[in-house]
Amino acid sequence: MTVSILLFLPIVAALLVLLFKNETVKHAALFFALVELGIAAYFLASFVPDASVQYAIDAPWIPKMGIYFSAGIDGISMIMVLLTTVLVPLIILTTYKHEYKNAKAFYALILFMQAGLLTVFTALDGFLFYVGWEAALIPIYFICALWGGENRIRINIKFFIYTFAGSLFMLLGIIYLYLQTPTKVYDLKSFYELSLTLTQQSWVFWAFFIAFAIKMPIFPFHTWQPDTYTEAPSAGTMMLSGIMLKMGIYGVIRWLIPNAPAGFLQWQNLVMILSVIGIVYASLIAFNQKDGKRLVAYSSIAHVGLIAAGIFAWTTQGVQGAMIQMLSHGINVVGMFFIWDIISRRLNTRDISQMGGIAKVAPNFSIAFLIILLGTVALPLTNGFVGEFLLLKGVFNYNIWFAAVAGLTIIFGAVYMLRMYKNVMQGETNELTAIFTDISGSEKLVLGIICLLIIGIGVYPQPILHISEAAVTNLVNTVSAKFNNAQF
Repeated sequence: MTVSILLFLPIVAALLVLLFKNETVKHAALFFALVELGIAAYFLASFVPDASVQYAIDAPWIPKMGIYFSAGIDGISMIMVLLTTVLVPLIILTTYKHEYKNAKAFYALILFMQAGLLTVFTALDGFLFYVGWEAALIPIYFICALWGGENRIRINIKFFIYTFAGSLFMLLGIIYLYLQTPTKVYDLKSFYELSLTLTQQSWVFWAFFIAFAIKMPIFPFHTWQPDTYTEAPSAGTMMLSGIMLKMGIYGVIRWLIPNAPAGFLQWQNLVMILSVIGIVYASLIAFNQKDGKRLVAYSSIAHVGLIAAGIFAWTTQGVQGAMIQMLSHGINVVGMFFIWDIISRRLNTRDISQMGGIAKVAPNFSIAFLIILLGTVALPLTNGFVGEFLLLKGVFNYNIWFAAVAGLTIIFGAVYMLRMYKNVMQGETNELTAIFTDISGSEKLVLGIICLLIIGIGVYPQPILHISEAAVTNLVNTVSAKFNNAQF
């Protein structure tokens, strides 16, 4: 069995979902997402955690142009496959309390987007990588445009222009690398083997970096994110924050630094500075947010800034921290946005100042909220802790002052998140919050699974770290060896 089944099943499922009607649509979408998760679990069970690529497919696609349908899974890709296949069924479950116009199109777009995401995370051909990158963008554009908030059109256009423009820069970088290969192919391994000058690598670096920095996003390429996260429907926000932004992080690890190691060294310090600025900036802005969903959006920018800094420090600890933190951040941010989805559906507002005392009328909800929040602020024995610890260690090895600033803003994050919890959940109820009902049914199931993942990964993270350890170590060492090449 090859990875192709993971890539094509969601496309087939998306088409089949269009045949269903009424309530059966969401059940069908969930069923197909769970089948996809089952296949990923099968791959994981037989996965050998070394540096090799497994379940590979390498079939001619447009061979006259050097384009092959080449994809596979190594330890780095496996983490991303798990992230995607675990979160998509959870995200579909979060929609069970919603009613959507043209629901079959809504769920079909989610499944089609899953196919694009998995293509990005497993592609070993530059052209296929670009196709997956754009294939993931199209469905989320329509999800936000058709089911988003009042200002969705203006904000969605901004989001599309930002991300599409970044994609064009990346396409230019891919085509340039293709033209430099002796056999004119888009094969990733052939890209890695190129010997480019410092000037060439600098241009390649920026072509890829702009695309990835927008997607993550890194300061100052972040301006589309808070508005888009706020106006998108809850499921769209979860797909964007939980999975889609990881495309940029993954792209840096797989496609940017290994293809332009000299360019990376030249601009490494600048990107580290931008990442740390993003952490500080987003944390300070989050302090002043009254909209709970928008607060979580800025919190996400701060967390991604730390992940970026850990990667660009380029140590095994930093990249390993990024791998487990991508998984943990995806789980936690989906949980936080679902928390605010529940609150906004019951109260018809996300204004923190109008709330209070919800813990008294919804004890199960308050416990789940607290566990997800503690994972988000990286309390020891939660899933966020080990990733942030490794990331800070990587940044510390690069520059102690960068690590100090990043560490302080993590403390700021804990302060504004705990203050949010206090204002929403503690104190006395008012006329608005007194009617708040506790979680039930699919809400309890989703939050229960997320809380178990937060605690389980936090208490015993070694199995997750073991999956990517060999692949990360091999990649970091291979690229680091190029740093000493006399040509650079």
